[in-house]
Amino acid sequence: MDKEVKKSNDFSAISLAWELGYSIAVPLVLLALGGRFLDKKLDTTPFLLIAGILISILTSSYIVYKKTTDIMNQK
Repeated sequence: MDKEVKKSNDFSAISLAWELGYSIAVPLVLLALGGRFLDKKLDTTPFLLIAGILISILTSSYIVYKKTTDIMNQK
């Protein structure tokens, strides 16, 4: 039984790390590419790219904060 609990905990930790990785990478890639695309269209280089990166940092920080507080409240 002890081995099953350890496997479950290991799987939970890997799952959380994977989820947090996507929570950081997806907004960064989407908003940075969107900013870059709009910079080319509107000829505002590099302002919208930088704005996209800053917004993605704020978004990712909120998502990570929300997920960690949800986990902390479960225990």
